[in-house]
Amino acid sequence: MSSTLQRASQPPAGRSGPDPADYRPGRTVTVWEPEDEVFWKSVGKRVATRNLWIAVPALLVAFVVWQVWSVTATNLKDVGFDISTSQLFWLTAIPGLTGGTARIFYTFLGPRIGQRRFTALSTVVLIAPLLWLGIAIQDTSTPFGVLALIAALCGFGGANFSSSLANIGFFFPKEKKGNATGINGGLGNLGVSVVQLLTPVLITSSMLAIGSAQHKADGTPVYLQNAAFVWIPVLIVLALVSWFGQNDLKVASTPFSRQRVIFRRKHTWLMTWLYVGTFGSFIGFAAALPLLIKTTFPAYSVATYAWMGPALGALARWAGGWVADRFGGARVTVLSFVGMAGSIVGVITFLPTGGNEGSFYGFFVCFLAAFFFSGIGNGSTFRQIPVIFRAKALKGLTEGTPAHDQALKQAEMESGAVTGFTAAIAAYGFFFIPAMFANFAVTSAMWGFVAFYLSCIVVTWWYYARRGAESPS
Repeated sequence: MSSTLQRASQPPAGRSGPDPADYRPGRTVTVWEPEDEVFWKSVGKRVATRNLWIAVPALLVAFVVWQVWSVTATNLKDVGFDISTSQLFWLTAIPGLTGGTARIFYTFLGPRIGQRRFTALSTVVLIAPLLWLGIAIQDTSTPFGVLALIAALCGFGGANFSSSLANIGFFFPKEKKGNATGINGGLGNLGVSVVQLLTPVLITSSMLAIGSAQHKADGTPVYLQNAAFVWIPVLIVLALVSWFGQNDLKVASTPFSRQRVIFRRKHTWLMTWLYVGTFGSFIGFAAALPLLIKTTFPAYSVATYAWMGPALGALARWAGGWVADRFGGARVTVLSFVGMAGSIVGVITFLPTGGNEGSFYGFFVCFLAAFFFSGIGNGSTFRQIPVIFRAKALKGLTEGTPAHDQALKQAEMESGAVTGFTAAIAAYGFFFIPAMFANFAVTSAMWGFVAFYLSCIVVTWWYYARRGAESPS
């Protein structure tokens, strides 16, 4: 055991162990050594678990805000908005552009400011775009430019992911990081399904409505503003719970001048490429699927089917982290890309072509498989990152030496920063996938995804999975 860990686990004079008062909700924690078994069992596990389960619902609702346009856009033409199908795809894509860009900044700001502070603040700011959306959507003369600006602001909900995952990673020991980030990311990703499942119900409820109804062509009243307004009180509660219930970790507070070293690491860019393939596909398909169903198979209900794929992918992410902890992240990642490539080939097979009407159920089952394998890959890639950077940092060092202890802290910092950065770049999948469907034939776009997955298989196998790989993970 290293000298640092020994000092952390030795009880202070007059005490039998770490003082629980130093780890109460709302406190800034100055000593945090999750790799020390004594510390972890006595206080670390309890504190880490509390912070995790506060982070999960906050992240889930942030995803709701990020994805609210994926369902709202499908209803605009029905209530009288003069808007084209291409513009509808752009409204679903724009939150991905701002979300991905904001994630880059959130990656480095989150650990710097602290889990508690940043979760509360980043949750509160999401009230503004929801309030504006609820007001603007009641007027069918609202121009497309205004709707696009609101969609861009909703994208900040997606940025919370990077700060949340980077922060939560600091709380858990190495052997539990995959499971912890899988829970946080997987259940947070469920916000995509929640918004797609609940929005069709919410917008038909006059009891929840604040403001006037819109009417479909057949006279049916709907309240599109409910999709926005109903989440505002939830955001307020979650921000308060985060502020008073979580902790800031002093060990996670690192200036950008030290974090930027990750941009010189080859494996930062390789893992970003792979996570674009997994999470980028998950979030991009989730954003595009409702409109794909409505435009490609209009006889089938978006409300009935669209939420199922994101839900399966989110739950599979949790499973992917758990399985990767036991069997190795690289092996599971290869499996996920093979599955995704095969699934999308299946989707292409069942699309309508020429006089062939296609098969909706074949199309949908293959899309479910694509979501499942993307979720598995989301969990396994995030398990790979800390393993890769830890092994690189500790190579050739003797455990228990000051150099080893310092390298371990550096690896933790870099892993957190890389986790957030890869998530930031992968979020652009939310933008590019719907944008591709807006500008290219669906079949052409799908074949492009298959080619990309094949490149991801090669990268994962060569650098991480094969015998003699540079960084087995």
